[in-house]
Amino acid sequence: MSSERPGAKRSVRVLWLEGDGVGPEVAREAERVLRRCVAHAGAELALDRGLIGGAAIDAQGMPLDDATLEAARASDAVFKGPVGGPRWDHLRGAQRCEAGLLRLRQGLGVYANLRPTQVVPALTECSPLRPEILGAGVDLLIVRELCGGIYFGQPRGRSDDRALDTMVYTTAEIERLARVGFETARARRRRVTSVDKANVLESSRLWRDVVTEVARDYPDVTLEHQLVDSCAMLLITRPASFDVVITENLFGDILSDEAGVLAGSLGMLPSASLGEPGRPGLYEPVHGAAPDIAGQDLANPLASILSVGLLLRYSLGMAIEAAAVESAVAEVLASGTRTADIARDGRPVAGTTAMGDQVCRALDARLEA
Repeated sequence: MSSERPGAKRSVRVLWLEGDGVGPEVAREAERVLRRCVAHAGAELALDRGLIGGAAIDAQGMPLDDATLEAARASDAVFKGPVGGPRWDHLRGAQRCEAGLLRLRQGLGVYANLRPTQVVPALTECSPLRPEILGAGVDLLIVRELCGGIYFGQPRGRSDDRALDTMVYTTAEIERLARVGFETARARRRRVTSVDKANVLESSRLWRDVVTEVARDYPDVTLEHQLVDSCAMLLITRPASFDVVITENLFGDILSDEAGVLAGSLGMLPSASLGEPGRPGLYEPVHGAAPDIAGQDLANPLASILSVGLLLRYSLGMAIEAAAVESAVAEVLASGTRTADIARDGRPVAGTTAMGDQVCRALDARLEA
């Protein structure tokens, strides 16, 4: 296959933030994939490197400095590895590792976090759920609102015996997120599940009202509403019934991690965070920094590699290469190659680099075909 473009060679700029813990290891394998795909598309890659999280705190005294944020805004896309670890857990407020991530998301204006979960047939045995519950196949997409809600609401604070967080949403914030969900559903199976807590929370009642109104513009898409506690149960008991799930920041954070159980491991889950057209997207694996296994060649790089696939599709417009990445990962898993988190029954385990090698070989074959 070929997707070379005629005329002058296009240049794409990506900011590369490896993060902490296993971040540099999984990012290394993802970078190998990115370079192959950009070259195949006939483009030149300008890869800028920066720091975020604990690495940035150690080097710069803060989890994300102004220069890195400006570099992110000037890029076509941003890749970020996981952040955090015990050595920085004592920090508070704006000094926390996670504060750098929140600032990056808000600074880029990436309000829609897309977290796909697909149960690869070869990994059905890795899920704790019975095969009959997984059904013929689970393929769902959680679209999580990312720049509002309780993570950003004011006032917030803590005293000796009291803490306060505020859940705030506006009609505009809900509407733009809902439209991403409905537009995405149109390209899938045309079903949207909107998740809230409208039986208790005023913010959820507004959420439900706005989503219901937006749905009028999408008569070809079926909408259902689910309370978050009911949805959490149904994700485990009837996961194949979901297509696109839209929800607010906190609920989306929790539900998308729960969905990792379906795929067998959080090490399999990529994500894309998108804002307005023309602005850079943010791409990152869903899993954490796992400092207990950092530097041991044990981490699963597939979530990071698949995040590069999303980066190619949504930010660089390289759909052919994105599909090749996804097919390469599926082929390697079908061959039986496993990292420790998805290995079963004493079967051989591949390290981070070995898994990356396998994916790159499969990818090369597809790109050369």
